[in-house]
Amino acid sequence: MNMIMSKSIDAINAYDLVKNLQKRFVDKLDDLSLKLGENKKFEEVIWLRENGTCGGGNRFEAKDEVLFNRASVNVSQVHYDLDENKTLQSATAISTIIHPNNPNVPSIHIHISLTTFKSGDFYWRIMADLNPSLENEEDKKIFDNALKEISRNDFEEGVKQGEKYFFIPALNRHRGVSHFYLENYKTDDKKRDFIFAQSFGEKVIDTYIQIITNAFLNKKSFSVQDIKKQLDYHTLYLFQVLTLDRGTTSGLLVHNQNDVGIMGSLPKYVNKSLLKSWIDKLPSPQNILLEEIVNVIDEKGLIDTPTKEKLASIVRSHYKKYPDSLKYQASGNSIPNTVNNHIK
Repeated sequence: MNMIMSKSIDAINAYDLVKNLQKRFVDKLDDLSLKLGENKKFEEVIWLRENGTCGGGNRFEAKDEVLFNRASVNVSQVHYDLDENKTLQSATAISTIIHPNNPNVPSIHIHISLTTFKSGDFYWRIMADLNPSLENEEDKKIFDNALKEISRNDFEEGVKQGEKYFFIPALNRHRGVSHFYLENYKTDDKKRDFIFAQSFGEKVIDTYIQIITNAFLNKKSFSVQDIKKQLDYHTLYLFQVLTLDRGTTSGLLVHNQNDVGIMGSLPKYVNKSLLKSWIDKLPSPQNILLEEIVNVIDEKGLIDTPTKEKLASIVRSHYKKYPDSLKYQASGNSIPNTVNNHIK
């Protein structure tokens, strides 16, 4: 079966936009692998929603184990053109996470998506955050300046929402050092919104490549303690994604046809004992969720494909059993109606 695209012109244009961003990022990462790593290109994985009748997507996964711990550049489009009962037309997105091996090289998370409705309404979600295991003030400054340059008048609002979204109440700290998030974003100029989404993605991708190229070339040495800090930070990353990240949870609740792809943001290993120590810090029933997460991770802390599948099932089952627990999920200044959009 082939993936059938949405008939919405906005959705088609959004898909072209995110595919172009995906190619831009993967080409630049492949070039780094050629010049600095094992010369192993990212490999494509395709998935289909309802055998392609409702869309689907693809992801490019890193195979260079010299440069990357875990890396995935995902694009998707889910639509309901054939379901007259749905108010949602389509959801089109690029969502990517890069976890380098070298603890001196920061991770990145980028999400850009367009949601369209059959009424003609629409909105964007635009997100980028820099996630170093070892903080570097110069990298943060470069990233922040890039965000400020590209977002202009929306910079303060993006940072405000980003700081709120990526705060972890149970640990009283943030995930990452630089955060930007615009929820339900649109202006009265649809064309300008498309240009902004594309320009934002290009700027963040290019800036991140600049940052990590410099780090790969000039920050090659690191200690055992640095590796330990990286492992602990990867543990924090998994904790935030599986207990707080609304985008991840929504994706899992909407369908179960891309679980491994949705779990593509998880690092290769975590510190299981550290993760376990945070169970008592969570309110009920979120402590139950974390306990179940800990129980399916082996003693080495390996997050392989079977473990990803188990983790996806645990998160999905938890929120179906405790729907009120969605109130604990992260948000910007507004809470997106993602799951209900796909149901009603």
